[in-house]
Amino acid sequence: MNNPYYSISQYYKDTYGQKVYKLPVKLSLTCPNRDGATCYGGCIFCGESGGSFENLPSYMTVDEQLEKNKDYIGSRYKAKKFIAYFQNFTNTYMSLEEFKQVISACDKDYIVAVSISTRSDCITEDKLIFLEEWSMETDKDIVFELGLQTSNYRTLEILNRGEDLADFIYACNLINRYNFRICTHVILSLPWDDIKDIRQTARIINALNIKEVKIHSLFIIKDTKLYQMYENNEFEMPSKNDYEVNVIEFLRTINPDIAIQRLVGRAPQEETYFCNRDTSWWLIRDEIIETMNKNGYIQGDKSGRIIFDKIKGV
Repeated sequence: MNNPYYSISQYYKDTYGQKVYKLPVKLSLTCPNRDGATCYGGCIFCGESGGSFENLPSYMTVDEQLEKNKDYIGSRYKAKKFIAYFQNFTNTYMSLEEFKQVISACDKDYIVAVSISTRSDCITEDKLIFLEEWSMETDKDIVFELGLQTSNYRTLEILNRGEDLADFIYACNLINRYNFRICTHVILSLPWDDIKDIRQTARIINALNIKEVKIHSLFIIKDTKLYQMYENNEFEMPSKNDYEVNVIEFLRTINPDIAIQRLVGRAPQEETYFCNRDTSWWLIRDEIIETMNKNGYIQGDKSGRIIFDKIKGV
């Protein structure tokens, strides 16, 4: 099956010459839209795990989590190089000294990069300066994972993001001054968005020198605000076909040299009320790829850019 998009696995092979896997790290953190710094309650779709259901417990040290995950993932996938992935909640929402300790624990021979999941309104220059110095000293790459979700400001307000598109643009411009990579998270099955919003989100990403994208479908996690809204019939979830159409349109609009981390996510069944319409994530992925190949679509063919020569078969 030909791969009509530039996958993150291909980027890792191009950059590091081999397979690279993420080692998730969980810290004891929260978010400014949970504790009242910007608003309360957090994003309406986010559960109490903060998007880190596969992580080890946060009482383990960074070093312990990296070592244990490396042993398990390395053995399972025959991998030797890894990315330390700070995943849950907002991983720059701490003092500079705490942040330095956390990042410094990643100076290991098997770590090639550090990926920091955070919010646009929690990017500060003192942490960027430290990361620039640390990256040069250790020869580790730095990736910021920022949740945009959508460019539609009305939808962002419904989601209770506590930040807007201007915050995202400002943060990307600031990070780009230090030449760190940016991975943007988008949700392509938001009930309040239409296909124009999908295209606009892709075009904004194109304009901001973003290097990676992680695509999500919208999950309904139990005991969240989103779950309460769904039970009250305040919205209707898009169909699986709608999601696949949105992903294809997004891929065709986004620049062809942006690496795609994934086309669809997954969530634990015991915590989730609605997830991918009870369809396996890999089946949805394969259907998207099959449709694109059948119609001759490839990533970026609507972007106005010359098609990137690293979109290859797998």
